[in-house]
Amino acid sequence: MAASRLLSMCVLWSVITGCQPRQVPQVPDKIVGHCIYTNKFSDGMECRDYVGEWTEQDAKEDCEDQGSTVVLGSACGMEERLGYCFLEEGDERWTRITLPGVNQEKCGSMQRGCELFGGGAFEPAPVCGGKVVDSGDTGLPTFQQPVLSCVDPKPGEPPGQSEGGKVCTWEMISGATEPGRHFDDYASCDRVRTQRPYYAVPPAPNAEREDPRMKDAAYATEVAWVRTQIEATACVCCHSTRAPKGTSNWFVESPGNFINSFNPRGLAMGAGWISTVGFGAYPREHNNGFSRASPERPQDSIFVTTDPERMARFFQSELFQRGFKREDFADQPYGAGPLDAQRLYRPAACTNGEGVDARGLLQWRGGKARYVYVLEQESTSPTVPPNLDLPQGTLWRLDASAEGAGVEGGTVRYGVVPASMSQRLPASGQPPALTPGKTYYLYVLADIIVPITRCLFVAP
Repeated sequence: MAASRLLSMCVLWSVITGCQPRQVPQVPDKIVGHCIYTNKFSDGMECRDYVGEWTEQDAKEDCEDQGSTVVLGSACGMEERLGYCFLEEGDERWTRITLPGVNQEKCGSMQRGCELFGGGAFEPAPVCGGKVVDSGDTGLPTFQQPVLSCVDPKPGEPPGQSEGGKVCTWEMISGATEPGRHFDDYASCDRVRTQRPYYAVPPAPNAEREDPRMKDAAYATEVAWVRTQIEATACVCCHSTRAPKGTSNWFVESPGNFINSFNPRGLAMGAGWISTVGFGAYPREHNNGFSRASPERPQDSIFVTTDPERMARFFQSELFQRGFKREDFADQPYGAGPLDAQRLYRPAACTNGEGVDARGLLQWRGGKARYVYVLEQESTSPTVPPNLDLPQGTLWRLDASAEGAGVEGGTVRYGVVPASMSQRLPASGQPPALTPGKTYYLYVLADIIVPITRCLFVAP
């Protein structure tokens, strides 16, 4: 599908360049057609031109992947636009996406969406003065940090395992309620859906086919166990008919054997054949006995479960039944897409005055920041909670509130917390003093997984 293809392009480009801006390509004049559609991430209208050596059939299929119908022989021709996003498709083919709008404050989010999430090259329109004017808006819902929800059990259900018989559940994409309960009965899926881009995607082809394996009592028991495990976790926020915009690929209510709604890549992540460490995980003792792949257990399943070995075995068996083997996924070592790209990113030296200046002010370019880090030079790049957002070597971290607008570069002095921010680390008191002449890592984000500055500076 197109969404999967774009994600793969983003991962590849991010690994190579760290999502640095790409040069706008020189593309041929040949236009095969255009496609007007709704972007599944932003819910905004876009239009894409099929430029170069596209066949009419390929253009037709790509437009259908966007949920629309191609118009052959003409270009988008939208005059009110924020810019173009160019995606190189190979074989002398390009996709030129028109990003409509007139509000120049949106140019920054359009650039990030194109370059960070799409792996493309952004060309600002004249409304931006030929350059990006960045408001700090990411174009995505503001990431809401996880909270622990403790509530009374539903009528007819047994007392919870927490103090006072409460049921306590982390409202996080890696969270789980108590075994045998439903996650969305005890936690907010609205919060969870801010923590990953969510949009509807059709299930695997022929997902509702009759499956004779369901007549095997042992197999049916395992399928039921997998479904019960998943229903206790935040996966149901997107992979259930209860999701507000439709199901996202596989879903637990898929008729017949719901496992048939999975594509092979999803099965491979369930089997632990593709590493999903980058999605983040709670330790089981903090997550009602549930866990999933983590740096300590990288071969575990993507699925949050009380029995990692049993879960992985089930999905491995499913892959074998479909004729796949582990080697078929050897070219896909990581499954978390941009999360892995950010986690594995290695910074270069700061330029253009970025870093910490002689006055102790943190300098960055690219707009307002909701998260600000100063780390030791060799620290892993921070990504997502609960276990990957405070890597070893973090010296100082500031967070904006969910309602806050963030702060501009040059307005934050090291060790001084602005009124609009809160200090996450250290928990109290001052951060360690910076040693003059020593190199440190400045990591600044417009929101979680939306970096605007990541570079090494020498303390003055």
